Amino acid sequence: MSAAEGPLVVGVDTSTQSTKALVVDASTGQVVASGQAPHTVSTGAGRESDPRQWWDALRAALHQCGTAAHEAAAVSIGGQQHGLVTLDAHGEPVRPALLWNDVRSAPQARRLVEELGGPKSWAERTGSVPAASFTATKWAWLAEHEPEAVRATTAVRLPHDYLTERLTGEGTTDRGDASGTGWWSSGSEAYDEEVLAHIGLDPALLPRVVRPGEVAGTVHAGGDLPFSRGTLVAAGTGDNAAAALGLGLRPGVPVVSLGTSGTVYAVSTRRPSDSTGTVAGFADARGDWLPLACTLNCTLAVDRVAALLGLDREAVEPGGAVTLLPYLDGERTPNLPNASGLLHGLRHDTTGGQLLQAAYDGAVHSLLGALDLVLDADADRSAPLLLIGGGARGTAWQQTVRRLSGRPVQVPEARELVALGAAAQAAGLLTGEDPAAVARRWGTDRGPVLDAMERDEDTLARITGVLSDAAPLLERGPNGNGG
Repeated sequence: MSAAEGPLVVGVDTSTQSTKALVVDASTGQVVASGQAPHTVSTGAGRESDPRQWWDALRAALHQCGTAAHEAAAVSIGGQQHGLVTLDAHGEPVRPALLWNDVRSAPQARRLVEELGGPKSWAERTGSVPAASFTATKWAWLAEHEPEAVRATTAVRLPHDYLTERLTGEGTTDRGDASGTGWWSSGSEAYDEEVLAHIGLDPALLPRVVRPGEVAGTVHAGGDLPFSRGTLVAAGTGDNAAAALGLGLRPGVPVVSLGTSGTVYAVSTRRPSDSTGTVAGFADARGDWLPLACTLNCTLAVDRVAALLGLDREAVEPGGAVTLLPYLDGERTPNLPNASGLLHGLRHDTTGGQLLQAAYDGAVHSLLGALDLVLDADADRSAPLLLIGGGARGTAWQQTVRRLSGRPVQVPEARELVALGAAAQAAGLLTGEDPAAVARRWGTDRGPVLDAMERDEDTLARITGVLSDAAPLLERGPNGNGG
């Protein structure tokens, strides 16, 4: 480990499948130590994880960082959004957390939208039309299917809130992550009492919303943590808001994130309100907004197709007219929570590589279809797309995004942008700077720019046509029903 120029900070990314910790020099952005540990997600009808695994993984990742973590002056946690964590009177999980990609609450989402004024009303009050991923719909599902768990719950948290509270002993959240619940009003920037009353959730069970730049608390004694007692703890935020901090995003710069889920987003100074529900009007972690569209099926779904074909993920081939909609976990954009994967146009001469390319095309089509809705009207439509996430360095992903977008693509060299964004937030506590300005000073968005390609309008039109024609089938789901 080289000598640090300034104070050290820790940024954490607690994602769907693992927790990563970075120790970062607050002056230069240099990563001086890192650690990572996995956690598990259930399979079957739902997607659940035991929050205690997240804590164990955080401790393991921090211990891998060695003495550098002990020297850190501040820490912040970025985490997967939307997950419903229910705690009992002793602070222990009542049941496993319902994760963002658990779509069992789709019927509750539809009912909530209908019962509280329809899509336009929801978009105006909360910034978003709740889908099955949103926390409010998960609480409604829990109340309907597991009322005994609801009765045992004395605190409701999001994943990053849970870990922050384990560090500080105090229940806190931030506006960025709170804006993905469905019970936080983007207009008043406060919990929406009408929504909470409608779903039967006592606001006393919710964490305090910490303002941008405010200290959430300090690391308290216990827990076998390699921190010095009194280490400052920032508010933390959701993973997409943390990645936006990690890139030092300025308004209007488009981001395409390729992970287990896919997202497109940009910082905006205007409060979003999309009554179609395609764009979630999230808050960012600074005081601006982060209009975002999310797909449930991205790298994991394409990798699964590659595995079924017995191919390496890069073994794509051009040509053919096959369409593959890789909606293996249902889908959120377009809003088809009951859908499964769909293959159309298979011929005798279709190759495995063409099938794999079709999976990439189907995944990217969903993301790009929402991009124009995410960007403000005055955004530069020719500016490079910032390509981030686990798939960003894959040649097949890069080429597919370039071909279907017709735009140049920039791939930042910095990795672990969620953890870096959390580290920038922690650094901001020490320096008083805007965390995005900290990240810009660190140069986290530097990376090669890949030239634009001619946009593949034929493939885009073909996928759009198949999707439109197949919509009734996709809405019914694999079992022939819609619920």
